[in-house]
Amino acid sequence: MNKRIILLLMLCPLWLWAQDTPTLTVSAKKQVFVGERFQVVFESNAEGRNFQAPSFEGFNVVGGPFTSTSSSIQVVNGSISRTTRNSYTFALQAIQEGTFRIGSASLTVNGDKISSEPFEIKVLPDDGSHAYSGGGGTSSNQGQSQQNTNDPQVSGKDLFLRCIPSKKSVYVGEQVVLTYKLYTKVPVSSVSLSKAPSYAGFWTKDISDNNGTLKQSSEYVNGIEYTTAEIQKVIIVPQRSGKFTIDPMTMECVAQIRTQRNNSRSMDPFEAFFNDPFFNRNITNVQKELSSQSFSIEAKNLPENAKPASFAGAVGNYKFTSSIDKTELSTNEAVTLTLTVSGSGNIELLQMPEPVFPPDFEVYDPKITVSTDVNAQGMTGTKKAEYLAIPRRAGSFSIPPVEFSFFNPSSESYQTLISEPYELSVVKGKETEGDGGVYATNQEDIKYLGSDVHHIMTDGAQLKPKHTTFFASSTYFSILLGLVVVFVVLLFVLKKRAEMAKDTAVNRNRKADKVARGRLKNAYQHLKAKDQDKFYVEMSQALWGYIADKLGIERSKLSMDTVSETMKDKNVPDELTQQFVDTLNSCEFARFAPGSAEEKMDDLYQRGIDVISKAEKVL
Repeated sequence: MNKRIILLLMLCPLWLWAQDTPTLTVSAKKQVFVGERFQVVFESNAEGRNFQAPSFEGFNVVGGPFTSTSSSIQVVNGSISRTTRNSYTFALQAIQEGTFRIGSASLTVNGDKISSEPFEIKVLPDDGSHAYSGGGGTSSNQGQSQQNTNDPQVSGKDLFLRCIPSKKSVYVGEQVVLTYKLYTKVPVSSVSLSKAPSYAGFWTKDISDNNGTLKQSSEYVNGIEYTTAEIQKVIIVPQRSGKFTIDPMTMECVAQIRTQRNNSRSMDPFEAFFNDPFFNRNITNVQKELSSQSFSIEAKNLPENAKPASFAGAVGNYKFTSSIDKTELSTNEAVTLTLTVSGSGNIELLQMPEPVFPPDFEVYDPKITVSTDVNAQGMTGTKKAEYLAIPRRAGSFSIPPVEFSFFNPSSESYQTLISEPYELSVVKGKETEGDGGVYATNQEDIKYLGSDVHHIMTDGAQLKPKHTTFFASSTYFSILLGLVVVFVVLLFVLKKRAEMAKDTAVNRNRKADKVARGRLKNAYQHLKAKDQDKFYVEMSQALWGYIADKLGIERSKLSMDTVSETMKDKNVPDELTQQFVDTLNSCEFARFAPGSAEEKMDDLYQRGIDVISKAEKVL
């Protein structure tokens, strides 16, 4: 290498460059088939600028222009000549049958504009006997063959996407962690998701934690080291038994490929020097579409043998504890009983057990708090239910133990955990002034007698003179003025309503809640009649109709993605958006989920009322 550099420096003063007349030539296949990918190469023998490509009408431009430059130096009888070759390569795909004319390309060299010759390509119909690759076909032209060799390619062994499931055979309600990983041996400049897989029949939760950046690591596959990046991690929980196929994830990425100069054009000894990687900085961006593999997951029914009566669908490995804040209290003093379930499994879907309080206690709806965490095995966390109860009568009472049952997939068996019983001592508390309430032991509402009989009035009565007329009195004129004011206000309100009625979007938005509650009322009638089909139809119309009217979404464009994006644009909290989407999904899957149909319908009805009420406050 040192000798070559010294020789080059010695010859520099003697160089007399012999330059040919600048030309721009084109090489391509003259005949292709529909669907075939091929290359069109424009090549000049001089350095230029402002390259203008022709219009490739009738073809898809798959990539390009890919540029490459090569140069050679020759010494003949003391005369030194230099040859430069610049090429501009386009990857095309034939899309329809016919004969197409490709116009001239142009390049500016030393202030002069040079052009290539136009040419024609004949596209024949595909007879199904041709297999096409992304690189293009072989040409009889030697220069075209050499250019195909230089065209950067990314094989499936250099860059691929893989989905790694934690399990492929699970029980209904058991969580599966899907990890989507990118494996590459080449630099990647950008990654974008083009199609996410659907998980029909599964409850899903995205647990990716990349904060917008992809964490990289090294991994060996079949003895080859790859750089890996975790694209997405999802927890899926089957809601019914069967064999399910997980569709591939599709994504687009751009690979950066270093291209080498073509050293087959010359036997010049200095060509290897200029092709050294230190001097060669040609980088080509190659767009690549990747898809993960599809695979099946088998969801098995939970065993019916030895299923506890207290089992409510919990699957995983849990601990169950209880606590009470006091055991000695007074009447009308609140006591809090806390039930806590912790462990690994689908914490968010757990149905908490309900304690049985004495009939002399007034019990309020529990306060539910959930905290979760994720790891390689899936979701872990804690779910807590706090029950507030108030004793209305003095005495000694007991709260019996509470049972919590779950199915452990590791041992493939049911387990039942029991809380502690609690003995409560309630003494008579101080009665508040005016209290006189009568309490019924069947937990009916407390009825007060204080409003039935009033005390004798002790204040001075307001007497009126006898034979006083109402007409022309101050009260008369006050009422008359009030009627005028009411008329003006009513006229203004009616005018506003007429204007609002003309605006269809505003009118739909204003009546969205009323229409949704009417449909919920119909759904409740079907719930009482235990008519599942009509109930789910009314619930679906209530949820979809409300969000469409409230957000102004056309019914033809209504979808889960549209609802999520529009709620995000309206600055709706992510938690409420996810709750609304989950409720819509639950409405779709509830009829197929295991468990009591009446309990599913009642739970979905309550969730529908709750999410519409929350959305109404925000929107």
